[in-house]
Amino acid sequence: MPILEATMWTPEDRALVGDFGSGQALSDDQYRLIEPFIPPPKPGGRPRTTDMRRMLNGVFYVVRTGCQWRHLPPPPAFPPWPTVYGYFRTFLEAGVWETIRHYLVTTLRETEGREASPTAFIIDTQSVKTTEKGGLAATMPPRRSKVASAISGSIPPAFCSASSSTPLIFRMLTAPGIC
Repeated sequence: MPILEATMWTPEDRALVGDFGSGQALSDDQYRLIEPFIPPPKPGGRPRTTDMRRMLNGVFYVVRTGCQWRHLPPPPAFPPWPTVYGYFRTFLEAGVWETIRHYLVTTLRETEGREASPTAFIIDTQSVKTTEKGGLAATMPPRRSKVASAISGSIPPAFCSASSSTPLIFRMLTAPGIC
């Protein structure tokens, strides 16, 4: 795969997402890289009318900013939020996000001259001391907000990283040597 140089935003790119993209919409090269992994429309169904590039930009916007799906900027910046969320969930259930992540990781590793799959990994753990007597406080499950668990559970780990506010999949797309 040839190494392509990342291009700066063009006026056409800015027009595509307006001010909502924060300069982080998918470039042509980035979109071409992941476009083959987008499932085709179901046969026999209605023709797809959603622009998949704008939909992906909407998903990345939600993941990048942490906004609620309902607060996704409305058309023409992105498709309507229920459409973006619907595709997000469909792709999640079909394994599309994991396939894209795997492809980007292996491509990035090969571009850097490394083995496609890691040969070792590190597990980092943290121990937390509990109460000495093991009373009720030590055995009760933590209380969690139903809203927080519903939101965080809908975003797959492939998009998140504790080390940066930029989603992992987006950082891989913008890594030198990928696009």
